[in-house]
Order: sequence, then C-alpha cells, then structure tokens
Amino acid sequence: HASPIDTFPRTMPQSRSLLLSIAVNALLVGVLLYSVAFAGHGRAGLQSALTRVAPPMCSAASTKFQAAVNRLAMKDLQRNVASRAFLKNPDMVPDMGKRKLMNTLTLAAIAPVVASAGGAYLYYFYPPQTGGGGGAIAALDALGSPVTTDSWFKTHKANARDLVQGIKGDPTYLIVNEENTLNSYGLNAVCTHLGCVVPWSANDNKFKCPCHGSQYAADGHVVRGPAPRPLALAHVQDQDGKILFAPWTETDFRTGEKPWWA
Repeated sequence: HASPIDTFPRTMPQSRSLLLSIAVNALLVGVLLYSVAFAGHGRAGLQSALTRVAPPMCSAASTKFQAAVNRLAMKDLQRNVASRAFLKNPDMVPDMGKRKLMNTLTLAAIAPVVASAGGAYLYYFYPPQTGGGGGAIAALDALGSPVTTDSWFKTHKANARDLVQGIKGDPTYLIVNEENTLNSYGLNAVCTHLGCVVPWSANDNKFKCPCHGSQYAADGHVVRGPAPRPLALAHVQDQDGKILFAPWTETDFRTGEKPWWA
C-alpha cells in the first residue's frame, strides 16, 4: 500500500489547478459584471478584458474551455439588443418607452374616474338654482322645488313671513303684504352678528335672534344690537306664476347707503 507521503506529490498539482480554475472563473464573472455595470470601454473593452484574463498558467484544456465560454458570452451579449444598447449608453433605462406608455395609459384610465368623482363631490356643495331673467333665480321650498304664487298664497295670508331658499341658497323671508300681495323685496334671514337664522315673532312684529338678542324691525333694520347691520335685501318678482329673487344692488332705502352685501 502506498503511504500518504507517496500520493501527496500527485494530488498537489491537481488541487492547485482546480483552485486556479475557480479563481479564473470568478475573475471572469467579476469582469463581466463590471462591464455590464459601467461599460466604460464598450464591446472592445469587454473583449480585451476577456482575452487578458486567460492566464498562461492554466492547462490547454482549461484554456480551450474558457475560450468557448467567452465566445458564448459574447454571442449572448450580441443577441441581446437591450444589453448592447445598455453597453453603449450606461444611463439608458431599458424599456423606458414602454414604461412611459403604461404610465400614460394608467393616468388616462384613472383621470376620468377621479374627475367625475371630484365633480360630483363639489356639485353637492353648489346650491341648486333655477335661472331667470336679469340674473334672477327661482325661490325654492324645503324640498328644492320652485315656489309658485298659487301654492304660496294657499298657505300664507296677509302679513305672513316665511322662509324659502333664496340667492346663494341663503334662507330668505317672503313677505305677504296686507293686500295679500307679495312684497317687492325679501329679507335674508342670516343675522349680521354671527350668522344665526333669525326667526320672525308675529306677536312682537319683529325678527328676534335667540342667540345673542339682536332684533330687527319688520323691514329688517336693526332695532337692538349687537347686530351691526340690517338684514340683506333681495328683489322679489312674479314671473309667469313663479316667484323669483334678484340681487339688490341699489341704495338701501332703510339706511340711505350702498348695500353692504353687494
């Protein structure tokens, strides 16, 4: 039987060749990754790098095998259009055109949905209005239906004051005169102190705010503070049986001044 000492000289060269082959392969992989990542010299640099890494200390069989691997790697790079383009331009992002197209299609699909949902949401806060001549809008009841003179006078008699929806959706008093006709102006019911809705007190013949004690006369001027200004006015019109409100922009007859709300 041969002793371990006898076999050592024969196994040592084989182990050394194996280690060298592994080192060469590792170096080749490193060079390939470096070339793909930076592409500093393009195809010529990669070929020269692959040529230089074949060490003369390898056996003939290893050199032929490595050369075959190198040729296959180069052919694969040549067939791969994206890889060749990347080697020529390291800053290029592969398939950027497709990405931009997909982003555009995604945006085009989402935008109408978002716009329609946002439009419906904003429209919810926009008060319903029915246009009339000269910027006038229809008076609306609590259900949002236009108020007609026939329906109004069925339930409202002389000196009645009741709320409808007026300009900008504000609660506005329609007033019935002693002659059972509509008053020529309506009164915005929003208190000029802190914005409460001021109720009408028929017993006192006043508008009396329960929040902070402000009081207004039948025509809307202040008779008791802390309200600083009279109730806003609006023109009232009867157009083909429909009651309309129009903005009051002329002088306030109660104060002789320009309307503070205009």
